[in-house]
Amino acid sequence: MSGTLDNFTIIIFGASSDLASRKLFPSIFQLARWGHMPESFRLIGVGRQELSHDEFRRSVRERLLEHSPEAAGDAARLDTFCRRLFYVRVDLHDQAGYEALREEIMRDEENGRTCRNLMFYLSISPSLAPDVVRNLGQVGLGGRELPCAGWRKIIAEKPYGHDLESALELNRVIDEVFEESQVYRIDHYLGKEPVQNIMVFRFSNGIFEPLWNRQYIAQVMITIAEDFGIRGRGGYYEEAGLLRDIIQNHGLQLLAAIAMEPPVDIDADAIRDEKAKVLRAVRRFTPDTVRESVVLGQYEGYLGEKGVAPDSKVETFAAVKFHVDNWRWSGVPFYMKAGKNLAKSVTEIVITFRCPPQNYYGALGAACSTPNQVVLGIQPDETVAIRFGAKRPGEQMITDPVFMKFDYRGTFQGEGLTPYHRLLLDAIEGNQMNFIRKDSVEHSWSIIDSLKDSIDGQAPELYPVHSWGPESSRIYG
Repeated sequence: MSGTLDNFTIIIFGASSDLASRKLFPSIFQLARWGHMPESFRLIGVGRQELSHDEFRRSVRERLLEHSPEAAGDAARLDTFCRRLFYVRVDLHDQAGYEALREEIMRDEENGRTCRNLMFYLSISPSLAPDVVRNLGQVGLGGRELPCAGWRKIIAEKPYGHDLESALELNRVIDEVFEESQVYRIDHYLGKEPVQNIMVFRFSNGIFEPLWNRQYIAQVMITIAEDFGIRGRGGYYEEAGLLRDIIQNHGLQLLAAIAMEPPVDIDADAIRDEKAKVLRAVRRFTPDTVRESVVLGQYEGYLGEKGVAPDSKVETFAAVKFHVDNWRWSGVPFYMKAGKNLAKSVTEIVITFRCPPQNYYGALGAACSTPNQVVLGIQPDETVAIRFGAKRPGEQMITDPVFMKFDYRGTFQGEGLTPYHRLLLDAIEGNQMNFIRKDSVEHSWSIIDSLKDSIDGQAPELYPVHSWGPESSRIYG
């Protein structure tokens, strides 16, 4: 594939970040090894440190040897990759640094590759993004004017702002410098195979779509649990909290994928149209409804974490009941539980169907002996399971729940793409299907802002480390 792609330069702001070390450099290196990168691409790291090109190359080499096992066994390709690395020191608030970046980009202009095609990756705090985008525009590196033709793309990491107001401002700044078709708002969950399979599961199988509505589905449960704490990110978590860190992006994107209508075609905008409609239809919270719809928690010991205020009321757990007020889902609760330091790390979606009108095989008076469920495992198990009732062998008529299960890893052999491999490749090829459009970002923040405003300083409940959250959240499944 390498000979068929346009040559380009990728510029990574935050080249010394943990994300760049663990995900970006290893993913780009592996894409190059697999032939998914053009012959003569360049990578320019941008940071605040004073580094020469060679010092930056040595630093990236060390990080690749630490985080990418393939690098140690392929010295020739590692050498080739490192020769394509360059570095520019930039104070992100000072236009002079961006002039130096432009000079470094244009230094390779005679080869006819970097002036034409540029991809910017913002691996930085969201509060810095507006200044970076403005300065790129001011030195002629934006996407509205292309003096050398070619293309411009910008990849922005979540979170996109910290509330609706800041998200609107960030989108406004980006709109001034780039076209929406050039913007790739990345959420790595959308690059996971099981998440991408949700649409395939729903829309390519005739036995499910007719049942995928309020007439047959009783509830949907989305769980995003992690068995570890904030891992030294006290400063970030004090500003964000669990609602902004996980629910606003990962959680609501999973909800939209489950609840969306069939798109008119398999096109990026058609699919994102339907997801935006779902988020627009999610019922906003009020002080009255939030009391019966939200439980917030904080794990014991959070106040002792580095960078955390001794009287912090920041939540590390949330159980939320959402409603989607449209024709398909009216009256169906969408429960979502997410948290840090829970019993185990698991992300799954459980769709529970309504029971038959009469119960012949369960306990007398029971509404349903074995409700049917579809369980979509996202991580660590990448599975699809269907739960139904079956007669236990023997003389008595006893019903037990059983599962039919499909396992990705057991069925499909071979080396798969990680989320960052896939999303970087999608961006290179210009496919925005698995990226978030600005209207969805704004709808998501509107939902979370209504929740945060309605809580109005409510203190979270304490829960033990490696439990399933506060006791009061058990009503959410």
